Amino acid sequence: MTPKKLNMGIIGAGRIGKVHAASLAFRLPQVALLTIADVKHSAAQEVAARCGIPHTTENIDEVLENPRIDAVLICSPTDTHADLAIRAARAGKHIFCEKPIDHSLTKIDQALLAVEKAGVKFQVGFNRRFDPNFARVRKAVMSGEIGEPHLMHIISRDPAPPPISYIKISGGIFLDMTIHDFDMARFLIGDEVESIYTAAGVRVDPEIGKAGDLDTALIVLQFKNGVIGTIDNSRKAVYGYDQRVEILGSDGEISTGNCYPNQAVISTAAAVQRDLPLNFFMDRYTESFVNEMQAFVSAILENKPTPVGGIDGRIAVVMGLAARKSYDEHRPVRLEEVSQPQSLLA
Repeated sequence: MTPKKLNMGIIGAGRIGKVHAASLAFRLPQVALLTIADVKHSAAQEVAARCGIPHTTENIDEVLENPRIDAVLICSPTDTHADLAIRAARAGKHIFCEKPIDHSLTKIDQALLAVEKAGVKFQVGFNRRFDPNFARVRKAVMSGEIGEPHLMHIISRDPAPPPISYIKISGGIFLDMTIHDFDMARFLIGDEVESIYTAAGVRVDPEIGKAGDLDTALIVLQFKNGVIGTIDNSRKAVYGYDQRVEILGSDGEISTGNCYPNQAVISTAAAVQRDLPLNFFMDRYTESFVNEMQAFVSAILENKPTPVGGIDGRIAVVMGLAARKSYDEHRPVRLEEVSQPQSLLA
């Protein structure tokens, strides 16, 4: 007998929606993509044509109300994530939600409550956990291979800043860019952060500052187990997408370098050269996107917990809010200062 396929629908046909559609259509044979929705119908039609998706729509209700669909991917703009997650949960759909769940802790908690009440699976899109390089770093820490971890350094720099129009709605560098690094820090060390101190500025583009954001940051994390971590962010690294990690332990060190389009190195009397690193996340993290989709599908088909749950998504937002508060107030901020929804702090 042919195993039953998991029927899925995608909401959002933008950059990340395209990535996930390709992963599901071409790499995961146990999935049947039934539909893709986008308010810009031509975008949905373009992805559907490329990935063999039989149905497209401008109407999200057609995805959420389709009784044949078992699970949905929420790949729409951030300000729609929480509301769509609530609607999908009430419709009994399993949910994969891109990060962040929302910029508001209140809305995040509303979404997670709806998921809990519905008893559906929920996974947040922190794809870097599924990168083989970072997974090897975590293994070295968790197994004790490098002893007790002491220091962690994450370098995460984009090749170029996004458009100012995006900056204005992104929630800021800490909730848009650094949020991946916050999740990665918890994942690699296997412990929670107690406090955050941020030094940051506008070094790349004055327009980013005028939009109320920052483009360059150094963030110090104090973990409960005593590990000291640093995150080094920039919106512009002219040589490409810079993604590195180092952890120093009592018995050794483990680090990962950048990924390159090839391993060739040219050595002459003048210089030793190689090609620039892969230029953006869609190239650098290709396999991680496939791996996270496989993990989500397996969690549903095998009825097991998702590897990146709603609480993981919430904590990363708390860390982002604490990082901004630290910058604004020029002091270390304990996560407990911002971990409750604003409505409860009033």
